[in-house]
Amino acid sequence: MKIYVIAGEASGDVHAANMVREIVRLQPDAKIRAWGGDRLVAEGATLVKHYRDLAFMGFLEVVMNLRTILSNIDFCKKDILAYQPDIIIFIDYPGFNMRIAEFAKQHGIKTIYYILPQVWAWKKGRIKKLARDIDQLYGILPFEKQLYDENNIPMQVVGHPMLDELENMKGGLWEKDVFFKTFKLSEKPLIAVLPGSRKQEIIKMLPTMTALAESYPSFQFVIAGATSLTDEFLNSYSGGKLQIIRGQNINLLKHAEAALVTSGTATLETALVGTPQVVCYSTSAVSYHIAKNLVDIKYISLVNLIMDEPVVTELIQSDFNLKSLQIEFEKLLPGSETRIQILNDYQRLVQKLGGPGGSAQVAQMIVESMG
Repeated sequence: MKIYVIAGEASGDVHAANMVREIVRLQPDAKIRAWGGDRLVAEGATLVKHYRDLAFMGFLEVVMNLRTILSNIDFCKKDILAYQPDIIIFIDYPGFNMRIAEFAKQHGIKTIYYILPQVWAWKKGRIKKLARDIDQLYGILPFEKQLYDENNIPMQVVGHPMLDELENMKGGLWEKDVFFKTFKLSEKPLIAVLPGSRKQEIIKMLPTMTALAESYPSFQFVIAGATSLTDEFLNSYSGGKLQIIRGQNINLLKHAEAALVTSGTATLETALVGTPQVVCYSTSAVSYHIAKNLVDIKYISLVNLIMDEPVVTELIQSDFNLKSLQIEFEKLLPGSETRIQILNDYQRLVQKLGGPGGSAQVAQMIVESMG
């Protein structure tokens, strides 16, 4: 079985890797060619392009890099024709993947979409294209199914892959004293800083997060550095004032008193680990103005979207400033009623998502669909 996987972002690389591991367990002779990252490579995939060369955030940034994006799409089409896969599995990354899906369908290649485009938020017209170009649809958010049912489009909700990732990590979690000693951390309470994996996110948010750290010298703020970003780049926006730890997000969150998290998959990861957080988001004025007029959602964090209530505070655009961040940060500290409420709400979130096993479930369905 020849499988082609396209995961254009860091989180997609993680979830695709968990899925691929399960596919290979069921089908040991499967050959995997992929767009993704180090996690997919670790599971035996042959990497075509790394996600660090693919991720562009915001409308303005996409326009500025349009030539590169179109070049990548053209290259991907040629690579698919040369590889002749039995199946293409798309992981999130809709702007790119939906173009390739249409191409694949035209060439008679079986298509599967796992971790679906956020048609519930914007570009609802995409749902018709998904129905046209994708043979099997697998969602991971409980509330997604209603929209597909309303449009009479078959789709299945499988367990959220983040639960699998955390389950896989359990054996590798470190005790606090070992973690602190290994990374030469002080005895001060730890605050996790997750500024995102895209350069545009870092540029917009890390300086303010660093300013907060300077306001609270009794805590140690540590950056969870994305593998796609160099220390030099991160230090240029933190002034080199915050320690950087890579590849230890779960351990970092587990031992942190609280977290500052850029909106994205990391907000859910933080909640499932059980760390109180404030969600941050800021982009260019042009991108924000366009998004505000196009996106139809009450919240930007997955935690709040899944729960359909404001479990965690979201500081968006102009609300993301040092003063507001200080106010919300203090609400997360031990002893506060807000902290207790957040932790209780996290338990309800876990119950709503169900247990681990989604990666194995979707892998089983994929293998069975190939006969």
